[in-house]
Amino acid sequence: MTFAEQPHGSWPTPITSEVVVAAAVRLAELCVDGADVVWSEGRPAEGGRTQLVRRAPDGTTVELLPEDRNCRTAVHEYGGAGWWVRDGVTWFADWADQRLYRLAPGGEPEPITPEPATPRADRYADGDVAPDGATIVCVRERHTGSASTDVQNEIVRLAAHAPSEPEVLVSGPDFVAAPRLSPDGGTLAWLQWNHPSMPWDATQLVVRDLTTGEETVVAGGPGESVLEPRWEADGSLLFLSDRTDWWNVYRFTPGADIESVVRINAEIGVPSWVFGTSRYAVLGEGQVVFARSRAGYDALVVRGLDGSLTELDLPFSAIRTVRAAGPGTVAVVAGSPTSEPGVYTVDVVTSEYETLRAPRDLGIDPAFLSVPEPITFPSVDASGARRQAHALFYPPTHPERRGPQGELPPMLVEIHGGPTSAASTVLSLDVQYWTSRGFAVVDVDYGGSTGYGRAYREELLGEWGVIDVADCLAAAAYLAAAGRVDGARMCIRGGSAGGYTTLAALAREDTPFAAGADLYGVADLEALAADTHKFESRYLDRLVGPYPEAREVYVDRSPIHHVDLLSSPLIVLQGAEDAIVPPSQSEKIVDALRSRRVPVAYLLFEGEQHGFRRSENIRRALDAELSFYGQVLGFELPAEEGIEPVVVENL
Repeated sequence: MTFAEQPHGSWPTPITSEVVVAAAVRLAELCVDGADVVWSEGRPAEGGRTQLVRRAPDGTTVELLPEDRNCRTAVHEYGGAGWWVRDGVTWFADWADQRLYRLAPGGEPEPITPEPATPRADRYADGDVAPDGATIVCVRERHTGSASTDVQNEIVRLAAHAPSEPEVLVSGPDFVAAPRLSPDGGTLAWLQWNHPSMPWDATQLVVRDLTTGEETVVAGGPGESVLEPRWEADGSLLFLSDRTDWWNVYRFTPGADIESVVRINAEIGVPSWVFGTSRYAVLGEGQVVFARSRAGYDALVVRGLDGSLTELDLPFSAIRTVRAAGPGTVAVVAGSPTSEPGVYTVDVVTSEYETLRAPRDLGIDPAFLSVPEPITFPSVDASGARRQAHALFYPPTHPERRGPQGELPPMLVEIHGGPTSAASTVLSLDVQYWTSRGFAVVDVDYGGSTGYGRAYREELLGEWGVIDVADCLAAAAYLAAAGRVDGARMCIRGGSAGGYTTLAALAREDTPFAAGADLYGVADLEALAADTHKFESRYLDRLVGPYPEAREVYVDRSPIHHVDLLSSPLIVLQGAEDAIVPPSQSEKIVDALRSRRVPVAYLLFEGEQHGFRRSENIRRALDAELSFYGQVLGFELPAEEGIEPVVVENL
């Protein structure tokens, strides 16, 4: 094969910003209702709204919501589990007013929760319909003022088919989640936790006899995170716990000891940033089917009745949702390094699968797609002691281009959010947008990331802004020393918590990064502690220290107080309606750079919250960042794409 030489970054590619957003959907949640499968689609081309799609066994599909409806809950601001189904009826939270609606087949949405005194003050999520179909239990988040302390999180019960005043069942804990009714409807299970813990730190699984009111704490507490309670037909209760370092499956049976169901040195659970995660399912025959993560790659595994574990032979590397879907079958949302997520059913005996909702047909030659390589590399902790960190490395990939002779590629160091999230191996055109142009990308799973056990996740406690930065610097140094990237043209980018790490890695005298991109990131930890929503209002207690007692640490680790060290060009991208990291955070860092005449570009997107959902804004953000790197690193943009240059001040 003959390659034409062309500067890295300027390679022509079919993966344009238009292709990134064209017919793009975000598939995450699905439910099974009888023989039908229902899933949600986040649609950037429709203003970022979420639509629900129901598929019958004969392959026919129907969109459930009218065009003016957006199924999305604002509970915890991150949402999730804003809808559920039973016997053809759909219940959903509408984004506009946050009330709960009932939608019968062929009907129109009808509100079943009262209109609150203040618009959007009552928010609903994570519902479960009683076995008799008459009532619903769900999470309600009630806002009585503007401060994070003016928020109550409760579990309520309400009529399923007519308007009613919700009855409060659980109140008192700072947070509640996953209310689940037993098969006979007589027992309620739920998760609860209190500040300053997050749900991946310390949660309790509680059950209550709804007749006697007797409560039992089944599992959890300090040092244990419990997730995803699931009732079995015999009245026993499955759940995930990280009591042995990994989120594995356990069973509670009244009157008996907790039983280990799946014990494996791999992660089954994921951090509960959103409600309704489902990483395992119980089949009617008694098998447990679960997704497990190891070294960044997922697999689907079946636990047989004899306790044996069988890994299915499937092409998927990332599995977001697992639901029981009939005898010997599960429905999943899954993807691979060369395929975006789709909806599938899988036969757990034969490993055969059927496509229910295919990934979009990209029409892209697979030779343009970079496949991630898991890497482990040396790093250090806060004391300088040696330890190991992890990442996924994407080499630049193109079937017809290569860089000039002897020239190594520039690299983008990608920092995920959370910070307890993780790099994903599913095909992301956001990544391929860069690699097909000649960039290398390394997606860093720094200490604190999920997928490597609780001990690795807890390496970040008290060390945010230290361990994450050290691992990003170590990944860059490791790849430069290996001769895989150009050490003089390494850039760093990240959103949310990743934006904070990006700024912290740039605001130092020894930064190796030639430029950076901050997407709605944190510049001032003190401001974040004082001005954020309830869910994360005490998060920094564990990541940094209690405030104001640890104020000196907050100041020392805030990039805004080290702008004198920030000399690398920076582009900042921000949503105007972000309630998690308000625009004031981004504007502080931009104003500081302007005053020091450091090259800076700033784009504020109206109508966007924490993360961009509208196709036109996703496109502009990507292209602006490419234009920024082109100006800073000195390469030309492909003329055929017609990219509008971003204004870089002080360049």
